[in-house]
Amino acid sequence: MPDVSLDEIEARTIAALTRHGAAPEVAASVADAVREAEATGNRICGLYYVESYCRQLGTGRVQGQAVPVVTRPRPGLVAVDAAYGFAQPAFAAGFPAALEAARANGVAALTVAHSHTATAMGYFTGQIARAGMVGLGLTNASPTVAAPGGRKRVIGTNPIAFSVPDGQGGVAMQFDFSTSATALGSITMAAEAGEAIPEGWAVDAEGRPTTDPQAALKGALSSAGGYKGWGFGLMAELLAAAMTGSVLSQNVHPLREDSGPPHDFGQFYLLIDPATAPDFAGAFGQIAAAVAADEGARLPGQGRAPRDPVGVPQDLWDTVVALGSG
Repeated sequence: MPDVSLDEIEARTIAALTRHGAAPEVAASVADAVREAEATGNRICGLYYVESYCRQLGTGRVQGQAVPVVTRPRPGLVAVDAAYGFAQPAFAAGFPAALEAARANGVAALTVAHSHTATAMGYFTGQIARAGMVGLGLTNASPTVAAPGGRKRVIGTNPIAFSVPDGQGGVAMQFDFSTSATALGSITMAAEAGEAIPEGWAVDAEGRPTTDPQAALKGALSSAGGYKGWGFGLMAELLAAAMTGSVLSQNVHPLREDSGPPHDFGQFYLLIDPATAPDFAGAFGQIAAAVAADEGARLPGQGRAPRDPVGVPQDLWDTVVALGSG
């Protein structure tokens, strides 16, 4: 497994995406997200997706030349139409206006409609926190999750991320998780490796718990925490899809298929200005101190430092390099 620098990962991703039809600024935006995913050990949202991106650029399932359209329907709402392009440049297009709205109103919503998969939501809420705002982000995904006690795929893994600023241009706390017991990519990777999965991750086609990833791929994922995770997943579905006019999870085709309808996902972000609170920093500091006083405990995301270089499986790296060559 070679060690590859983040600069090289970013450059090779840009080369691959532009060679397959993405505009330079679009490729750079997506590559920055791939870079962060690899730096933070989130392999499923990093280079793992690059081949799929390239194939779907070639078939037109994602529009690599799309220009996002930003509107301001209400003082506290910024809406972006991604035009069936990538989520990263769509967010970037609307983010400055959303920050302005949050500073003026104390809180603002940023919605992204009709986008390709956003992968890691923490990539976006982290940017919100580094700009000094508390950030909440939600998105929907392809249908993989059954209701507790059921077996039919109704919603996606529907990730939620939450980031808190540290007041110095950084992130004091961040969590980013699927509302399912695991991400679909974890099941896929286990199936490719011939490895079993933990019980509780998924059910088979008959609704029975299974540790066989192949059976899980024919069945459905389980919600994290049962009914609790199911409720959060439904919340993400309604905010990300229904509130933006994007497609419901149950109507999305498999994410990594080369051809087919655009993903057409939505994302919903909430930006909250901590300056509106009596003493947000002080309250957060008390919580952080209580956690720190408990040996072995930590806040979500605390102490996580980007890795550079990172180990990349040889076959994956060879594929990415080849996609950008020629």
